[in-house]
Amino acid sequence: MGTEKLVIGVPREILAAETRVAATPETVGEIVAAGHRVLVEANAGDRAFIDDARYTESGAEIVQDVQEMYRQATVILKVKEPQFNEELGKHEAELYTEGSVLMCFLHPANKANHEMLNILARRGITSYTLDGVPRISRAQQMDALTAMSTCAGYKAALFAASHIGGFVPMMPTPFGVLAPSQFLVVGVGVAGLQTIATAKRLGAKVKALDIRPEANDQARSLGAEVIEFDVPADLAIGKGGYARSLPEEWYAREREALAPHVATSDAVILSALIPGEVAPIIVDDDMIKQMKKGSTIIDIAVDQGGNCTATRAGEEYDHNGVIVSGVKNIPATLPVASTNMFSQSIFHFFAYILEGGVLRTDSSDEIVSSTLVTYQNQVVHKGTLKAMGLAE
Repeated sequence: MGTEKLVIGVPREILAAETRVAATPETVGEIVAAGHRVLVEANAGDRAFIDDARYTESGAEIVQDVQEMYRQATVILKVKEPQFNEELGKHEAELYTEGSVLMCFLHPANKANHEMLNILARRGITSYTLDGVPRISRAQQMDALTAMSTCAGYKAALFAASHIGGFVPMMPTPFGVLAPSQFLVVGVGVAGLQTIATAKRLGAKVKALDIRPEANDQARSLGAEVIEFDVPADLAIGKGGYARSLPEEWYAREREALAPHVATSDAVILSALIPGEVAPIIVDDDMIKQMKKGSTIIDIAVDQGGNCTATRAGEEYDHNGVIVSGVKNIPATLPVASTNMFSQSIFHFFAYILEGGVLRTDSSDEIVSSTLVTYQNQVVHKGTLKAMGLAE
């Protein structure tokens, strides 16, 4: 990581229900050992069960006033995108020192974050989003999205089980045998696969659909019944094996193929994501009208806009007898595991981006090009520019 001394700021997350923190005493110790200062806001790790004394023992300095921490910080490590700080009456993006560097999950394609990105750009903040780390071998240790998707997929299955009105597994009773619940998983990436595995462990009957043949093969290997829907590979598969954004006509066909299965499912878990872009609509209002009363939709894709037209970001509510969950930050419900995983990912990303004390901004570097969001007073992230309607 080089010998140039940097000042690293680790704030307490202010997003509602966020329990994670961007650094643990272990990663702080590694950063300090490399010759840098680490400033941790007081009580930043409380909700992940890490007290200030452990950070101090690892070489961090505890700062009571977050504004003072931001004034000194060269680099800010966060979990979630900057939020409006009600206590200070200012947006976090306005508190950072001009010209500093921000690394976190920015979810830049989500239109709800565009004004925040414009603030970062205007103030000359160089920002990187960890949800853009490409799925390549040299970036595995930086891949926070995969790590958090494991947490999200696991908890999504548990959320679904808690919302539906009956048992998940087949259940013998004195009055007859109750059939297992029907789970449908759309989008079989890391989160979807973990949802399938957890739902199968709970005893559910699981169906799945993905536009990528390899993902469907993985779903079958976990015991899911795959819904047939063939998309040409050149349309479906992008760099690193991620799904590509389809033309709208193909999403219409996908919804048509899914509709009868959505109607008979007790739980529909949606995790169809396009890296760096707004999530596609997979379940629309007409499909929800056909669902059984007492069923549920868990929309894991909510941070990128959601896969369901009825999803409300950050809310769970009854939509004509169907519980629709748009809970954000699902990994935050596993604070210990998710903090340990995230802190390692962001540490390795930080070490790569600032290797030798020199900031990597070269767009010819695949990791940089997919994660750099604001630079030199501009939004430069391609997926974000597309979402903003500014792409060439």
